[in-house]
Amino acid sequence: MEAGSLLRFAAASGRFTPGEAKLAASQASFLCHSYSHRYTWLPFFQICSKKRAFPRPIGNRSFCTDSTGDFFSTSKRRSRGPVMAAKKVAEGGKKEEGKYKHTVDLPKTTFGLRANAVVREPELQKLWEENQVLKRVSERNTGDRFTLHDGPPYANGDLHMGHALNKILKDIINRYKLLQNHKVSYVPGWDCHGLPIEQKVLKLMDEEARKELTPLKLRKKAAKFARDTVKNQMNSFKRFGIWADWDNPYLTLSPEYEAAQVEVLGQMAVKGYIYRGLKPVHWSPSSVTALAEAELEYNENHVSKSIYAIFKVTALPPASTPLLEEFLPDIYLAIWTTTPWTMPANAAVAVNPRLTYAVAELLPNSDGTAEVPVDGKKGKIGNVLKSEEKKLYLIVASELVPKLESKWGMKISVRRTLSGSALEHCRYIHPINGIECPVVLGGDYINTESGTGLVHTAPGHGQDDYVTGMKYGLKWISPVDDEGRFTHEAGQFQGLNVLQDGNSAVVSYLDAQLSLLLEEPYKHKYPYDWRTDKPTIFRATEQWFASVDGFRDAALEAIKQVKWVPSKAVNRILSMASGRSDWCISRQRPWGVPIPVFYHVESKEPLITQETIDHIKNIFADKGSDAWWYMSTEELLPEKYRDMASQYRKGTDTMDVWFDSGSSWAAVLSKREGLGFPANLYLEGSDQHRGWFQSSLLTSVATTGKAPYQGVITHGFVLDEKGLKMSKSRGNVVDPNTIINGGKNAKEEPGYGADVMRLWVSSVDYTGDVLIGPHILRQMSDMYRKLRGTMRFLLSNLHDWKTENAVHYDDLPVIDKYALYQLESIINSVKDSYESYEFYKIFQVIQRFAIVDLSNFYFDVAKDRLYVGGSTSFTRQSCQTVLVEHLISLVSVIAPILPHLAEDVWQNLPFQHVMEDGSVAKFVFELKWPRLNGRWLNMSADDVDFLGTILQLRSEVNKVLENARAGKLIGSSLDAKVFLYATNSSTLAKLEKMCMASNDADALHRIFITSQVVIINSPTHEEAAYSGSYSDPSSGEIWIGVARADGLKCERCWNFSTQVGSFVEHPTLCARCYSVIDVQQPLPAAAGVN
Repeated sequence: MEAGSLLRFAAASGRFTPGEAKLAASQASFLCHSYSHRYTWLPFFQICSKKRAFPRPIGNRSFCTDSTGDFFSTSKRRSRGPVMAAKKVAEGGKKEEGKYKHTVDLPKTTFGLRANAVVREPELQKLWEENQVLKRVSERNTGDRFTLHDGPPYANGDLHMGHALNKILKDIINRYKLLQNHKVSYVPGWDCHGLPIEQKVLKLMDEEARKELTPLKLRKKAAKFARDTVKNQMNSFKRFGIWADWDNPYLTLSPEYEAAQVEVLGQMAVKGYIYRGLKPVHWSPSSVTALAEAELEYNENHVSKSIYAIFKVTALPPASTPLLEEFLPDIYLAIWTTTPWTMPANAAVAVNPRLTYAVAELLPNSDGTAEVPVDGKKGKIGNVLKSEEKKLYLIVASELVPKLESKWGMKISVRRTLSGSALEHCRYIHPINGIECPVVLGGDYINTESGTGLVHTAPGHGQDDYVTGMKYGLKWISPVDDEGRFTHEAGQFQGLNVLQDGNSAVVSYLDAQLSLLLEEPYKHKYPYDWRTDKPTIFRATEQWFASVDGFRDAALEAIKQVKWVPSKAVNRILSMASGRSDWCISRQRPWGVPIPVFYHVESKEPLITQETIDHIKNIFADKGSDAWWYMSTEELLPEKYRDMASQYRKGTDTMDVWFDSGSSWAAVLSKREGLGFPANLYLEGSDQHRGWFQSSLLTSVATTGKAPYQGVITHGFVLDEKGLKMSKSRGNVVDPNTIINGGKNAKEEPGYGADVMRLWVSSVDYTGDVLIGPHILRQMSDMYRKLRGTMRFLLSNLHDWKTENAVHYDDLPVIDKYALYQLESIINSVKDSYESYEFYKIFQVIQRFAIVDLSNFYFDVAKDRLYVGGSTSFTRQSCQTVLVEHLISLVSVIAPILPHLAEDVWQNLPFQHVMEDGSVAKFVFELKWPRLNGRWLNMSADDVDFLGTILQLRSEVNKVLENARAGKLIGSSLDAKVFLYATNSSTLAKLEKMCMASNDADALHRIFITSQVVIINSPTHEEAAYSGSYSDPSSGEIWIGVARADGLKCERCWNFSTQVGSFVEHPTLCARCYSVIDVQQPLPAAAGVN
């Protein structure tokens, strides 16, 4: 078609704007220079039109694409002049020469780049609260109910980073489930009973006040302290941005909760799982109460006073008489213990029947020294080894003879060996009380890893000892009181502290009786009271126990039905549940839920029946558990037993706090409307495998036969940046409230806001221990700022968006379709990570896509058509169509992690977003998760692969451009013309096709942000002053050359074009800018971004 025909077609066509038609009528065509020195005639409307009208005539095989380019980039090589100049004028700056500044479509938004989170976040939280957004969204959702049951934190102090990690993880999950159309009701809870609170109360009282303190007065003070702490912690959690039913939390001190807990205890008792027994338990002298395993912490650096002692054998059974009789009366049993204070309670010596034992003669020490080196430390030998006259034959494990010879510094001669079973029923004299005691057979706890192979057995002070004692019917004592002091049963040691002077006194006595071989310090792992951080002891007392053996198999099977995250966690809890002993559930402290048991005054027999439990449960539901202290026994007994009230007394034990929290499934999940049993999810720290996870499991399986949770997530501990445990003494404590609001020194401790802390939570692999500190927080703040910048770019370039301007997917440029393909892929990837609770992967995706990929590519190349392409141009509206999809999708994707940022974006939305049901989403969480758009993902694999190649090629082109800029050939990239040659014919054809793109957005020079791109027939060009190359297996090698662009510089867009100077009315404009100016009548200078 000749030029005249094209002109007439353009003028008459309704497919073009008036400006485009006028341009076609005034200018037939413009030249695209071919480097075979021929010219290609290209009608301008082929660039402007939404659909390509005609194929482009070409000459030879040399293709080029002209440019107008980008000018608003942070890259040094990008041309920024026109936009920056227009912005300066708009902000009241000095007007510079040039009349096109006001025609630039500057970005505009009220959304600030600075978050001002310390102020803005509370405003957004107030907005949510006033509009009851959580309730509003959850009630409107039509999906299944989702219940994440809150493990109650302890109400005894300020929150720390562990609390922040835990609650934010839960909140991320809940908010995601809301977007997934689930009904979410999250009830926060607090553990309010127990010794830590009791101790806090006592510390606040003087000595005189403590003397007048009754259990009931203490309980009232403890309850007030707990409620005050709950209020403070609740305010902090709210500031973290946690959504919950804050008006209706569950507290373990509330009457309805205590009643439900008593009901659980009663059900277990009726089934025979609760019993009272005299057996050794972990006892804390510092807390004056029994402890469960979950209340212990093991100190790896504890040093005990260990001793090797000897007990004189006095009688032999028939089986061993022939073997040992000749050594009487000088034969002894040699034992080793790290708890010398338990010697007064010795009832037997245990041996392993499967070990071989030796009669070892101690030969005199030639140098007569009193002290010998022991494993690099000083150990003190006993007086018995200093005696040259005393002959000693010691029974020890034969395997340990060499080690003992070195340890004691003595020569040892083995006189005989015999099996452990042959030693059973030998008798020896107790070294302290003189009573004759037996040798018994123990189990595998007797080994040759340490000691002598013989174990001093005190059934009142050890679990293995207790089991062995029960087997042999041993008479035993536990001569230690509640405060860890010897009782009268310990004779001369009465009143001494067993962990201090009592221990030393026993060692000295043994030495005086010539029963001590060696005393030495021994470093090992030892159980400490987790509350007081002081050593515990094993002590036999009458306690209430839950018989785990009664339902252990059911518990193990229930564990296997649960989904554990991380998956290896199942092995840990299986190991703990399969090996745990009976659960000691009684405590000897007043601040707790009383065990509702009555004891017969004379027989001491306990009274606990279904009737007594039901009666107490109803009283507690009405009056609270304080009633146990102020009501009489007669009032507390049901009608059936009331006439026998004088024969009974109330018990004083309270329940283990793990029984308190372990009953929450019954008190909350089974009682509250909108929740469900079992819960969909429990989420707590990894230490709860032996704590709340296990106590909840045991109470639930014992009473309902199933686990209280369908899934369990565990997280690690929060350490400082060096991987050290936080402590005040180290000065490395990171306070969550300081992160949010800032510290005293604003420079060193700036207030980052809650979202930066939440971003940190999403960035870590919480399944292990995680690190935090100033450097990490600065990194998170920087990423947050960049992400905020991304959202600001989207908002500011949609300031004039109208839904009716949306371009149909089929009409979009390929580059826009590719952007939607990437977006949909990202959304699917993020959804998978949310579903698998791998939030750190979401963090990585957001960092890579929303901050790096979008900004470095799509936003970079989009700025040209957004700013200078013309307000109503097809390419600008197609770009805005894509930006809208990115904005709505990204704000949904980040909302669970960064709810304040997401809501801030939404409240600054420059248009109304209408939902599928026709309603307007006023708050970001009224959105649903982006629907799967399969069409976006159906982009052909060839197009996806080739555009990926183009992105890689673009990076290499940028490198050559940077070299040209450094060599002063060009200033910005718009000063350049790029030459491309591909060795692969298919790649060459695809590059040529992009030069013939039917729309300006897909043109190579737009993607490279240069003024021209030329496809040539050989890997060199005489004009190319700088060159480089790119290659990959699928595309082959592509040669890159760079020269100065042809033509003159457009005053408005700063692109170089051979058409500048062709338009009489606007001689300094390129063809595209001339078209835009003709349509876009002169306006006042546009306002810049606020």
